[in-house]
Parts: sequence; C-alpha cells; structure tokens
Amino acid sequence: MSLLQAKIKDVARVAGVSVTTVSRVLNGEKYVKDEMRRKVNKAIEQLGYAPSHIARSLVLKKTNLIGVIVPDLTSSFYSTILSSVEEAASSNGYNLLVCNIIEDIDKELKYLNVFTEMRVEGIIIMHEKINEDIRAQIHKTNIPVVFSSVKPMDQDFTSIIIDDYQAAYDATKYLIELGHDSIGFIGGDLRDVTSGQNRYSGYRNALADHSVKIVYENIRFGDYKVKSGYELMKELLNNKQRPGAVFVVSDDMAIGAMNCIWDHGLRIPEDISVMGFDGSQMTELVRPRLTSMEQPIHHMGKITMETLLKQISDPEAAKGDIILPHELVVRESCRKVP
Repeated sequence: MSLLQAKIKDVARVAGVSVTTVSRVLNGEKYVKDEMRRKVNKAIEQLGYAPSHIARSLVLKKTNLIGVIVPDLTSSFYSTILSSVEEAASSNGYNLLVCNIIEDIDKELKYLNVFTEMRVEGIIIMHEKINEDIRAQIHKTNIPVVFSSVKPMDQDFTSIIIDDYQAAYDATKYLIELGHDSIGFIGGDLRDVTSGQNRYSGYRNALADHSVKIVYENIRFGDYKVKSGYELMKELLNNKQRPGAVFVVSDDMAIGAMNCIWDHGLRIPEDISVMGFDGSQMTELVRPRLTSMEQPIHHMGKITMETLLKQISDPEAAKGDIILPHELVVRESCRKVP
C-alpha cells in the first residue's frame, strides 16, 4: 500500500487493534500496552503511514503554528531576532510560518488572512505600520498578537521593546561627553513611531539639553539599509559643515556610512566618529568595530515568544508593554576629542 493510500484505519487493521489505540500511540499517550504499541509501530512502518498534520490539528484543535510577519529579512537585526524567536518556538513544540512583507502593507493583510486559514495559534509582528484594515483584521481573528521590537499606536496590543527615546538620548549624550560639538544624524522612517520618531526626538533633546547646536543640514532620514546609509553619508560629507561625529539609528545604515567614509579617503574615528544602533552581529565583523547602542536582540526574541505562549494558554492574561534594557557597547568607531 502506498504512502498516499495508507490511512489510520489501515494501520489499525494491519496491527489488529482499534483506531483509538492507533491514535493513542500516535499522540504519545502513556496508557498503551507495550505489545499494542509494538504492533502499531510495526504496521506504521510496513504501510509507510504518515499522520496528516491538518487532520490531527482539526481533531486536537491545536496546530502548533505561529505566524510571523517580518518587514525585511535582509536586515541583520530582523534575521537575528527571528532566529531567537524560532529557537524559543521550537523548544516549546511550535513551528513558525514566516512572511517577509518588504514593507508592503497590502502583503501584510494578505498574510494575515493566510494565518487565519492555516489556524495559527498566535501571531508575531515586527513592524508598526498598520492601517485600519490591518487593525480590524487582527481584532476580527481573535488570535493572540504580540509586537516585537516595535510599538504600534494601539494600546490593545502587547509590545516587547526598549525605550527607544532614552536609548537615542544616551547614544547622543555619549558622543557629547567625548567632546563632539558637531553631531550628524542618519535616522529612520519618521512614519515609524518607535525607531523613527522616538530616536530622532532622543537625539534632538540630548543636543538641546547639553547646549549643542542642531545643524539641520547634517540630518538625513533613510530606510535602515546599508545602501541608504552609504548614500546619506555621502550627502553629509558634501556639506560645508561636515560633522565630526554621526549617530546612525541602525547598524546596517551605520556600516553603509562607514564604507562611504572610507571610500572618500577619511578615517574612522580619527576624522569622523560613527555611532550605531541595534547591536547586531555586524558590529563585531566590521573594522573598526562599531560602537553601538544595543538592544538585547536574542533576549527580545525569547521574551516575545514566551509572552505570546502565555496569551495563547490564557486568553485573559494581562496585556501591556514589556520594556527591556538597552546598553551602550563601546568599541572602536568613536574617539574622544582632545
């Protein structure tokens, strides 16, 4: 009998037991006699039987699937946090259904519908650009949702984040304490409250609080990618008042900025200091190694998954933001001004 033809009733017939006994063996239940278990396993091997995940999930009303929406898998930050989420999911018996939307809101709505059809038990979203259609779809499905590393403007959702405003403030303050009085800024999308607006506000307020002049000519906004950092740094280098330091709100963009600085015959940190943000693995791979305001990326992924599992097991579990600590990790890309 072929794999496609074998069904649970065929296993029961060949083993000479009931369908219920086969089900108990497949589900790993303890209360099955060893002889019965041996007969069932022998019949399964003989028939090449493979239990249907869909059929079992319909019976058990449990799919062990988690839907994950990632804005850009090419980002070192998102690929790292996703790896941590997957590790935590796997250790708890769950599988991930990952969707890479490339910042496309229409794709997100489509994938949310796919998640509903696949009967995922929970959803993790790693970006905050959600419109009313997406918001309505999330509420309609009644599936637990946790936002990881971002916070949408909706208090009904749980977010696992750092204090992005304070982290940016602290990063800028560190450059000021090194003696820099001309600090450029390469920021993210201002439509993003978390990584766009909050980090920009932290930078500006740190300068203001320490009486450092804000030079708007040295402020640019990009898309968190290496190429964007390169092109925006090129614009800053062409300014009349070239900054002595630059704070870049993602490590990927910071690496692009560093490449641009080197390509223009300048040195890091002797000519320009560079501060990154995120704490991705890339900080240790570039030379000079990148000083960065780090998020606890691995821990963030683990906490995201654990929080979601709590909401799956207890729909009445309290919701609210979990704010993790940030940390400045000093490496080699920033210098003290004499």
